[in-house]
Amino acid sequence: MGLFNRKKTEERAETLTPKVDNVLLEALIGRTTLNKSQVMNIPSVSGCVKYAGNMVSMLPIKLYKEKNGEVKEILDDDRVRLLNDDTGDTLDAVQMWRAAIEDYYLGRGGYIYINRSGNNFKSLHYVNESNVSFAMGTDPIMKEYKVLVNGNSYHGFQFLKLLRNTKNGAYGESLVYENQKILSVAYNSLVFEENLVSKGGNKKGFLKSTKKLTQETLDTLRDAFRKLYSNSTENVVVLNDGIDFQEASNTSVEMQLNENKKTNSEEICKLFQFSVGVINGTGTEAEHRNSFKNGIMPLLRVIESALNRDFLLESEKGSYYFAFDTKEMLKGSIKERYDAYSVAIDKGFMQIDEVRYMEDLKPFGISWINLGLNSVLYDTETKQIYTPNTDKQTKISDEVIDKTTNKQEAEEASTDEGLEGGETDENRD
Repeated sequence: MGLFNRKKTEERAETLTPKVDNVLLEALIGRTTLNKSQVMNIPSVSGCVKYAGNMVSMLPIKLYKEKNGEVKEILDDDRVRLLNDDTGDTLDAVQMWRAAIEDYYLGRGGYIYINRSGNNFKSLHYVNESNVSFAMGTDPIMKEYKVLVNGNSYHGFQFLKLLRNTKNGAYGESLVYENQKILSVAYNSLVFEENLVSKGGNKKGFLKSTKKLTQETLDTLRDAFRKLYSNSTENVVVLNDGIDFQEASNTSVEMQLNENKKTNSEEICKLFQFSVGVINGTGTEAEHRNSFKNGIMPLLRVIESALNRDFLLESEKGSYYFAFDTKEMLKGSIKERYDAYSVAIDKGFMQIDEVRYMEDLKPFGISWINLGLNSVLYDTETKQIYTPNTDKQTKISDEVIDKTTNKQEAEEASTDEGLEGGETDENRD
């Protein structure tokens, strides 16, 4: 009996053996990678990450209930407060989402611990992805894993998980891991520029002498060039006859460093699906809309999916759902909004007070819908016809409908017989 128990325990331990992390594996084989701190020094990366975090933190998350085809917003649920205002942690909702979004792009994922007691959700706690590890199962079909934080084991459903390009549902691949080349070029360009500035913009090179120099002369030259490249006030070197300076590097102008930086910034913004104009503050209205739809909307869907999976009770799934309120970001300019409202009111599928509610204005208390006096309305269920211009109601009887239908069928049949008999207008003439 003890033998079988021991075998079962060993198989379970093997199932939960953690795999080697990608970053650790790269370190073992000698491949160098940029870390999160280095990548955030690249202005375009930092701008894109902050733009995404700010957009997500600005949009309110709402809880809805769908029943019998009708959708109702739930206002008195504690989860709405946790997601939008006070998380119950040292970080408020804005700080929590910004931190999780940064980990989503530059780490293995954004992780938020759900503190609950029974069916009550008490608080949300952001966990830095560097403090999270996993014990993965070995079955590629029935996937399972444990989340490990400081040696403590948790179930996956105890965390909100924002994962990018995940294959196992536990962790994803960072944008840094997938795009090492372009990010490395951008980062090394900054390092080169820093070194160039710290050396006063002087080129690297070597000295050529037509005669042998003494040690004292060599030491003097080294000291002089050290001062020259230290960007100090004493940046003049006098070369004696027979000594020439040979350049061994290009300047930033010769390397087209500024042009390359602009190109790299544009390429990095493509990784986030954002327009470079939106990041540097010169974006048009169309660029803002495209960046929101292409870059932010997919991110919002990731968050909504995570909330609907792990922040709802099992009994609520199927009827309750979380969703971002994106109306504010998609409103467009005031002229575009008012033109759209005018069409909605004229066509009769929106009321004036509904429009005023969307614009955060006090309602008039008017519940009318503009039908237009020239309209003739027909109710397909009651077969009533109403003409607003004359305030007249008419009902089409079944007998009239049958006669009309039979007349139309007879005319169609007569026409068909004439065509079959070869009768045409020319023959009749």
